[in-house]
Amino acid sequence: MRPLLLAAAVAAIALPAFAQPVSLRVALKGPAGEDLGSAILADAPTGVLLTLDVKGLTPGWHGLHFHEKGDCSSADFKSSGGHVHGAGERVHGLLNPALNEAGDLNNIYVAADGTGHAELFSPWTALTDNDARMNLLDADGSALVIHEKPDDYLTQPIGGAGARVACGVISTK
Repeated sequence: MRPLLLAAAVAAIALPAFAQPVSLRVALKGPAGEDLGSAILADAPTGVLLTLDVKGLTPGWHGLHFHEKGDCSSADFKSSGGHVHGAGERVHGLLNPALNEAGDLNNIYVAADGTGHAELFSPWTALTDNDARMNLLDADGSALVIHEKPDDYLTQPIGGAGARVACGVISTK
């Protein structure tokens, strides 16, 4: 009886370790490879929670999107592809009723000293393959991209957000 109770106690203690959500840290780099901060992504029951800390950026509002490829190798970050999106023709914009881009996120504000912090939630993405949300950790990964200007949440194809100024690879590789 004692070994059975001991085994049950060990299992009860170990069980929460297996139930932890998937999470990962993403390093954000500039065009010359400079460190521009990081993001922590955590898989939640209905989306991905993103905690973002940036530095060295131009003060003001900046567009932020998940891009379809985990590749930040080109200086203009176009190697990361377009925004993560659902099936069919891409429709951008959090204020657009026809939205199907899973990569659309809120803008981030950068203070006068070049730093910014934000916590955002994306209900259209996941860090696993277990449901209908877009898996950011698919075969080629994805990227978190910060743009030079704010996203207006309507204009096609990227909300007028301009050039890509920071990029971080989202991958387990």
